[in-house]
Amino acid sequence: MAGPVVVGVDGSSAALTAVKWAADESVRRHVGLRLVHGYLPPIHGYPELVLAENEVRRVFQLRAEQCLEEAAAAARATVPDVHVEWEAVGAGPSEALIDQSRRASLLVVGSEGRGGVAGLLVGSVAVALVAHGRCPVVVVRHAEALNGPVVVGVDGSPVSERAIAFAFEEASLRAAPLTAVIACDDFVYDTPEGSLRLVSDWDAVQAEQRRALAERLAGWQEKHPDVTVEREVVRSRPTRALLDAGRGAQLLVVGSHGRGGFTGMLLGSTSQALIHHAPCPLAVVRRTEAER
Repeated sequence: MAGPVVVGVDGSSAALTAVKWAADESVRRHVGLRLVHGYLPPIHGYPELVLAENEVRRVFQLRAEQCLEEAAAAARATVPDVHVEWEAVGAGPSEALIDQSRRASLLVVGSEGRGGVAGLLVGSVAVALVAHGRCPVVVVRHAEALNGPVVVGVDGSPVSERAIAFAFEEASLRAAPLTAVIACDDFVYDTPEGSLRLVSDWDAVQAEQRRALAERLAGWQEKHPDVTVEREVVRSRPTRALLDAGRGAQLLVVGSHGRGGFTGMLLGSTSQALIHHAPCPLAVVRRTEAER
């Protein structure tokens, strides 16, 4: 049986947007919705704290329950028949969500947070969710375009293959078209053999990449004949290509790491650009333990 869609909750408006998105997704997948609030009471290192430890924990627990009840109400208002369960976890947000991801089909978070998940997508916490989570992670920044495509970044790496599989599944669930994007700039691009070459003849490069993209998608199209696919080879940097393609999309899907056009997808400037500026929900499909 597939695991639930798990969403991080902290009482922020961004988290409630994520909850609403996750509620729709759980119904599409015919699985439950699980709301999780991670909190760590500031008990140690505060000598001026006059409340007893158990009272501090009670206050934080009460706040967590209020956040979860508000989130559950938002989920039911979005999808009345959604099956919702929730849990307040006495742990840091990344630790709590990573643990939950072991039993989840999808982990969903808002683009920014406060309280129990303050700074959820800043620095080490974002890296931890992508690097150590056991399921795909979706960052919800904006409401989805209901009639737009699902967009996937392709580069030929193993994790890119999993991103393609995830994107086809999402497109099928949503009865949406799929746009597959390969990006090449004017300096280097990825060949089928994995080597980097200078771009001297763009028409030849475009033709070669279109053939490679068609081959990578062929098997998935056979498995999902209901999905209409558009293939794009873009003369641009990967970040710009994906940001442009994501405008008007229902979902943007990338692998956690790549090679060639998408090398270091979630490291440095590229990850920051996608996390903070993606114009639609962003799904990150992680590597397997063997690849890590």
